[in-house]
Amino acid sequence: MNKDVKPVRYSYGITAALLAGGAAVSLMTGFPAGAQVAQNENLEISGAVPAAGAPSSFADLTEALMPAVVNISTRQSLTVQGRSGDVTREGQSLGSGFLVSADGYIITNSHVVRPDGRAVLEEVTVQLSDGTEYEAELVGADPDSDLAVLEINRNAVFPFVNLGGTSEARVGDWVIAIGNPYGLDGTVTAGIISATQRTTGRGAFSRYIQTDASINSGNSGGPLFDMRGNVIGINSNIISPTGGNVGIGFAIPANIAEPIVTALINGDDIERGYLGVQINPVDEDFADALGIPENSGEIIQAVLPGEAAEQAGLQAGDVVVSVNGQAVTRDDNLSYIISNIAPGTRVPVEFIRDGERDNVTLTVGRRPSREELEAQRFNPDQEEPEPPQPETESAIIEDVLGMRVREISPMIARQLGDEDYQGLVIIAVDGNADAGRKGLTRGMIIETANYQPVLTQADLEEQVRAAQEEGRDAILMRVNPRNRPTQIVAIRLRDQE
Repeated sequence: MNKDVKPVRYSYGITAALLAGGAAVSLMTGFPAGAQVAQNENLEISGAVPAAGAPSSFADLTEALMPAVVNISTRQSLTVQGRSGDVTREGQSLGSGFLVSADGYIITNSHVVRPDGRAVLEEVTVQLSDGTEYEAELVGADPDSDLAVLEINRNAVFPFVNLGGTSEARVGDWVIAIGNPYGLDGTVTAGIISATQRTTGRGAFSRYIQTDASINSGNSGGPLFDMRGNVIGINSNIISPTGGNVGIGFAIPANIAEPIVTALINGDDIERGYLGVQINPVDEDFADALGIPENSGEIIQAVLPGEAAEQAGLQAGDVVVSVNGQAVTRDDNLSYIISNIAPGTRVPVEFIRDGERDNVTLTVGRRPSREELEAQRFNPDQEEPEPPQPETESAIIEDVLGMRVREISPMIARQLGDEDYQGLVIIAVDGNADAGRKGLTRGMIIETANYQPVLTQADLEEQVRAAQEEGRDAILMRVNPRNRPTQIVAIRLRDQE
């Protein structure tokens, strides 16, 4: 790798005060807080670690590690609109985790503690192996890596384990998983490592340890141990046609998790590289058409305005074959390579255009958050409404107009078929609202409200409030159906009381 390439940068964030008053955390150094010793220290000396080969029993190893593994339960609330008004519903989730410091930091999966959609996380409860329960605080979560950190009572001293050992993991090695599948606390399963660098298509940033140790619903966030007691992975997901374990489970490698967890604890921002392109792998048909080997590079389908790729002159149809000398392949795809380069780094990129190889040096951009990326994606012909994103939703627009809208980004404009579109695109309409009865549907564009341009949700909210303050029961909107002439529609406002 070129020396100019730096690893993902974790820049200082606003939550650094989370460490105030706490003992030092031992994720990177291996030195525990205070005088405490990790549960997985000195296991070989104690005889808990089995001899090489198939162990006669996992009992001593399990006994030493179990105290650091915890069960996690959450309580969530979701407010929905019913016929008689708003109704709040409660939900729960179960998962696993493990303590990584004597003063109460816990690693788990982001999906265990981050509610989907507009649900609100009300409470997180952690139960230790001895049955003691603690209310936990969510310190931070990184959905892209599916990692999260919790914290429990700092006044107690907890058993914990250290991360480490992933680099020594080999296909065929014995491993054990400890967790809370289906609410059955303290469940231990054993198996072997099936692969160490598995890609699953579930994310651009992760390489997983694959194991046939039984992992089921509720194991998420729990540790995967090797026979030395090292936490080599965080159990995350499975592939299953039935929903139950079929021997294909995946764990986030500890060496990938370690810097992310440390950043979350320190309150640092997690920044990943970004080019701003839509890509496809070079399959057999692409390879034959281009005259290059299959699985050699990825073809750019679209380039986002203003992002790193466009600024460097890359175009739709270019095939990127290497970045900074590293070949782009199915396993080491373009997203994975770029995401692991710090934003602001300049790197050479080799690509094929019109059958000719060329090079360009570009400055890697910063990858937007998952919420920002979701807000850029829109399929106007999709029948089912997309899940709402809390950061982009307006309660006033939904409650009073009976619809959800999204601001039109350059990407959405292209997906709608015209880069010149301006306004708000409708993403869902309540069929019982006046907007639904008047024929407004997903994919239509609201250009004006009360004859005023509406480019943001705040613009539309302002016009709704103005109508309410003036005692009007309806609002005029100019709507572009895209395939028919623009029309002016009067939409009645719903009573919020």
